[in-house]
Amino acid sequence: MSRKSRFKASGANDALFAGVCLAAIAVFGLASHARAQAVDPTTAQNPSQSVAASWSPDVAFNLAVGSDYVFRGVSQTEEDPALSGGVDLTFGQGYVGAWASTVSFPGDGDTDAEIDLYGGVRPEVAGFTLDLGVVGYLYTNQPDGADYSYGEVKLAASRAVGPATLGAAVYWSPDFFGASEDEATYVEANAAFSPADRWTVSGAVGRQFVSSDFDYTTWNAGVTYALTETLGLDVRYSDTDEHEFGDIYGARAFASLKAVF
Repeated sequence: MSRKSRFKASGANDALFAGVCLAAIAVFGLASHARAQAVDPTTAQNPSQSVAASWSPDVAFNLAVGSDYVFRGVSQTEEDPALSGGVDLTFGQGYVGAWASTVSFPGDGDTDAEIDLYGGVRPEVAGFTLDLGVVGYLYTNQPDGADYSYGEVKLAASRAVGPATLGAAVYWSPDFFGASEDEATYVEANAAFSPADRWTVSGAVGRQFVSSDFDYTTWNAGVTYALTETLGLDVRYSDTDEHEFGDIYGARAFASLKAVF
């Protein structure tokens, strides 16, 4: 059975859910801003300069086209191509962003887009880069009786080891996508390595735990090549250990072309 076909009974909570996600993201942003407000010794004679600088975030946009949209080993487009785009704002150790992609789920001819809202902080601690944040997943044009939208809390850590970067992450949701108000936890270990200029080899293995009977393990490995300073091509292979859940859980190779500007 596909996890995308497990409808929850309630379909009227999307607005409330979106508000909670936005409020949580705002809290992360304000916390980061408060840290940035600390007056730097070099601007102690002009505090207003420090305040103005703290409200000047770096902004980055991204656009991508892919042969498939795969999330935790599961196709979100029924193995069809996907278009996506987003915007990220970083300020000090904080960040907020939004990202959207086309989607298509088995047995659902209505839902056509996923919109993610996220925010958090990335402090450096003892040589590790931490990532403490929240993610809200919102879906447009859901069919009657469905309530796909959900949120997760994220805790991740990574560290550079020579030319490689090793990392781990945990995501927790109190009310997972289509899981009848079940809690869910996703844990992942990942690694990336740059063997040569412009080339990055990366991979990850993860386990999705759901309090109903839909746990599965997933893994992926791939290569990214920087065509230019702003354009990259990624070719990847992924699989899960639960093909009986449906075709979208099967092994697949896919590619994406992404521009960041």
